[in-house]
Amino acid sequence: MESDPHYEAWKDRTDGTRVIAQDKSLEPYQDSLRYRYEQYRNIKQAICENEGGLEKFAEGYKHMMGFMKRDGGVLYREWAPDAKEVYLTGDFNGWDRGRHGMKRDDFGRWDIFLPNNPDGSSPIPHKSKLKVSIITPSGMRLDRNPAWAPYCVQNPESFLYDMMYWDPPRGEKYEWRHLDHVERPLSARIYECHVGMGSNEPKVGSYREFADNVLPRVKRLGYTSLQIMAIMEHSYYASFGYHVTNFFAASSRCGTPDDLKYMIDKAHSLGLHVLLDIVHSHASSNSMDGLSEFDGTDHQYFHAGEAGHHSQWDSRLFNYGNWEVMRFLLSNLRWWVDEYHFDGFRFDGVTSMLYKHHGIGQSFGGGLGEYFGHHVDMEACVYLMLANDMLHSMYGRFMITIGEDVSGMPTLCRPVEEG
Repeated sequence: MESDPHYEAWKDRTDGTRVIAQDKSLEPYQDSLRYRYEQYRNIKQAICENEGGLEKFAEGYKHMMGFMKRDGGVLYREWAPDAKEVYLTGDFNGWDRGRHGMKRDDFGRWDIFLPNNPDGSSPIPHKSKLKVSIITPSGMRLDRNPAWAPYCVQNPESFLYDMMYWDPPRGEKYEWRHLDHVERPLSARIYECHVGMGSNEPKVGSYREFADNVLPRVKRLGYTSLQIMAIMEHSYYASFGYHVTNFFAASSRCGTPDDLKYMIDKAHSLGLHVLLDIVHSHASSNSMDGLSEFDGTDHQYFHAGEAGHHSQWDSRLFNYGNWEVMRFLLSNLRWWVDEYHFDGFRFDGVTSMLYKHHGIGQSFGGGLGEYFGHHVDMEACVYLMLANDMLHSMYGRFMITIGEDVSGMPTLCRPVEEG
């Protein structure tokens, strides 16, 4: 049998055009594919040179940002480049918003080290509440939830959300009992679910109820995988979890972080592969609880002006080309895998990420010109390439990534090295 000369010409390319071997119709767009791959390689190389590699860069929650336990105390670091002053406040200091000032580095990151108490106990008690208090250049004070907060709860008096410091004593920490991860199934049969809606009673269901009452039935029905919505904290319940306010926090409506771990552990004990419905396509515009206008500007985590607002979703749009935004989002992926043992992700709203028009008013009739050109958000494409590169190189045995795209973008689900 004669070989296909077209396939032979493209199958070994290393410049992001290898995918053309499988699809001749992409050949006229080889320059676009090549340019996109070059941008990805340039950013990855910069991360390797400046951060020690993609894997380390995506461990921001361990070594760089948020609350980090250190010998002798707790180090807290927050990125707020346009802040004039930053303070940490909460139950631990009687909500004195001027006592614990933070120091700024050259990159707009602020930090403070809190030494342990004389008896060796943590300076921030388990389950105590915290805020970061930011002074803008104009002198306005903004009380925010730390961006990397791992747990937030609603205040019954203000109805706003507060970070709750989560550091259970050794005897109370959740201990994993089953496999850390379930290998990806050869043929996935996915059960999409919302834990809060998983109760027979007229209430918000809990992680533990779902684990004990629903998961055994899902297994009996022959499903191999769960795809769980509304895990990331969202102050507006009617958004079904898609207007995220706190990206590292498990939704407190359904229980504690340890309750979520119990549910995932139970799923793994049944052999169920668990996917998180992750929302990196946009964020809630709620500035009181979330990231919007965190340091007083509209352009910290998001694009400035109109480019940073989704006109139909009333939400904020990430600036995927910003270094600290990339650190935040890539670390967020690792957090959910390493801390909670999720086995993969379904990326929500990918169409909005891929294009500067966000798919609004577009018919996507099938012409390939719709998928290449200046209307494509190249920085978002590169972010997705970095995310998939990291996830599949680190967690290849069990990782599944799904992109929710309604445009039909070619190459979206091909390996990064193919283009």
